[in-house]
Amino acid sequence: MNLGKSQPGISAVSLYVPPFRVSLKDWCVWTGNSWDKISAVVGNSFRIRGPHENVYTMAANAVLRLIRTNDIDPRQIGFLALGTESSTDNAAGAVIVRGIVDLGLERLGLPRLSRQLEVPEFKHACLGGIYGVKGALRYVAYDGATRQAIVVCADSAEYERGSSGEQTQGAGAVAMLIERTPRLLEIDLMHAGNASDYRVLDFRKPIARHFMDGYATRGGRLTDFPVFNGRYSTHAYLDETAHAVENMLAQLDVSADIFYRDVHALFFHRPYHLMPVQAMAMLYVRALARSGDRNEELASLCAEAGVAREDVLRETVSTPDLRAYATIDRHTIDPSTATSTVSNVLRKRATFQVLVREKMSLGSEAMKSLGNLYTAALPAWIAAGLEEGAQRGLNLAGAPMAAIGYGSGDAAEAIPLRVCEGWEVAARKIRFAESLDHSIDLDRTGYELIHDHGIAPDMDYVPRGEFAIARVGTAYTSAFQDIGIEYYEYVP
Repeated sequence: MNLGKSQPGISAVSLYVPPFRVSLKDWCVWTGNSWDKISAVVGNSFRIRGPHENVYTMAANAVLRLIRTNDIDPRQIGFLALGTESSTDNAAGAVIVRGIVDLGLERLGLPRLSRQLEVPEFKHACLGGIYGVKGALRYVAYDGATRQAIVVCADSAEYERGSSGEQTQGAGAVAMLIERTPRLLEIDLMHAGNASDYRVLDFRKPIARHFMDGYATRGGRLTDFPVFNGRYSTHAYLDETAHAVENMLAQLDVSADIFYRDVHALFFHRPYHLMPVQAMAMLYVRALARSGDRNEELASLCAEAGVAREDVLRETVSTPDLRAYATIDRHTIDPSTATSTVSNVLRKRATFQVLVREKMSLGSEAMKSLGNLYTAALPAWIAAGLEEGAQRGLNLAGAPMAAIGYGSGDAAEAIPLRVCEGWEVAARKIRFAESLDHSIDLDRTGYELIHDHGIAPDMDYVPRGEFAIARVGTAYTSAFQDIGIEYYEYVP
């Protein structure tokens, strides 16, 4: 896979996660779930934001770390984008992050961010951050060619206790420095693939739910629990990522088997550990069905799965309209039953497990400790993978990679990447593992206090070297209003 001439891309990455951690092994004891299953499917732990923080403080923490760790001149930043689905303000967006970061810069005696700064917010579920990156790449390639851009992906993934999504919670932010001449990763938009289709019952957050009986009755705080149907969302994810990747392969004019052979690493949107593996298995089966010279492998898989090969071939060229499945009696139906059945058989085969180890293992173990970060999940995995590569001394310069993003509702992006020469310097500054230090393990009482009521458990934690919500406005008069507006501070 050859990306051709040098492309704009990523020069630096930083990560912020809240200190409060929930061990999924402990959580299984509290809830009666199987640790063997949870550890294999989901991961080891997840983070939960503290009462003193929100999506904007987490984003600002990641941006300030990015600036300080990489000696970035804040006055050279001309584009600051926020990708999130956890906004708490429907008017202001990235400009809030800009304001919070300026507080920290001032306290540290550093210049404020440039007054000439674009501050867009990108929203499309978990894909908003990737759309933000694409916007930043276009900025540095054209009108912002002499300046730099920062994209920060930040989210708080919350689910009601007792729901099927509770174990996939998470919170955190990833900030990326985007430059015309990158030092970490080149990003090839010219050969990117994409796909989208409206899926009614996929993961949603309609505002009206806050005013309807029966929503989030547990606890005493404002919640952001999604409206979701797990199996339906899985089908949507698998279908849309397949179409995006296949569109990328068409743009690259390369066959799937050659691409999977030559690509060094594949990074997917990662709501939980097993989902990218499921997606890769689906892609592999679809590639077999479209390859005329690998009929024996597909025939063997179909025979073991008890599925007719013709059914797989038919599903490969079909375009299921999942809106037709968006009903109470049909939402669990798999529109690609034959392909899914064969994919399940494939995942148990040694040859496929080798492919996963070779192409999807970089950074994978580290990601099991984060939980779902929504928009930040994909860039966090890329960051973890590059840091691991640097720590292991891997020769990745020039290595082709790919990022596959997904956002519920739904849409997907598949983007070719290439590792820059000298990438190790920037990779060692990511400090992914360091960002996970100083964690506070919550017991059941502490977890439920924060989750249900937004109350910090009885402990000695005091924010240090981070941003915090100082107070929330309450005035609502004809003369002055600040009700619900948060005021922030930087705690050195």
